[in-house]
Amino acid sequence: MPATQTEPPPIRSLLFVPANRADRMQKALASEADGVVFDLESAVPRGAAAEARANVRHALENHTPDQPSLFVRASAVGTADFAPDVDASRHPSLTTLMLPQVSGPEEVATADAALEGIEARIMPLVETASAVRLAYELATASDRVAYMGGATGRHGDLGRSVGFQWTPESTETLYLRQKVLIDVRAAGIPNPLSGLWGTVDDLDGLTQFAAQTRQLGYEGMMAIHPNHLPTINRIFSPTPEEIAAWRQLIAAVEEHEARGIGAFRHQGRLIDHAHLLTAQQQISRAARLGLG
Repeated sequence: MPATQTEPPPIRSLLFVPANRADRMQKALASEADGVVFDLESAVPRGAAAEARANVRHALENHTPDQPSLFVRASAVGTADFAPDVDASRHPSLTTLMLPQVSGPEEVATADAALEGIEARIMPLVETASAVRLAYELATASDRVAYMGGATGRHGDLGRSVGFQWTPESTETLYLRQKVLIDVRAAGIPNPLSGLWGTVDDLDGLTQFAAQTRQLGYEGMMAIHPNHLPTINRIFSPTPEEIAAWRQLIAAVEEHEARGIGAFRHQGRLIDHAHLLTAQQQISRAARLGLG
């Protein structure tokens, strides 16, 4: 990985699109998504792989800074399609290579080596019981890992691997999301992203799930439909009121510390230096999102 690798762009919403559908790819690039995933894996019929790779290459070569960050989901490490998928994706416009069906850190290391010479990140997908168990090891297998989190899709790969029965309340995936989140936070991953809400027209369910995911500590989540983007972006963005409150708290702590006071009451709460650090962290995140 280049020593000068820049800070990864903040991602609240990450929209998947089949890479064999050039029309949908263009629509995704004009959407509200922070990042777009061109899917060369499960969403593409094998007979369309060459066309899909050509579409990905064209999009990378014509990417502009005002468009969403570009992710590519390659075929799994160890498959015959992995190397040609990576070859099509190796471009300076590539933000992140997404790895499906990861089961061990050696696969992340293989992807790291395949990206040598370009500045691109890695996102291992947590889609198996092994990946849940080894989430910390996956997150620390390469300095390129910048996005990672617990998957939650209904009747998807992780559900099949673990055996959980999906419910709208999402309690069956709560531990999985929490466990993976703690592992990736402990590994220093800057932008944990959780799994998606798979019911296209259930925006109320999406709102509840996204709010719970944000409350757990995730920075964003994946999406399968453009209709989900406004809800996801709203929930994972600080409000103007929150930003104003953090600024007021920072000013209050700085004022009291200048007077030699370490702990004090502020708007009914006991405040000390730890709260200053949290508020500064949140203001920094808001700035990276272009807010406040």
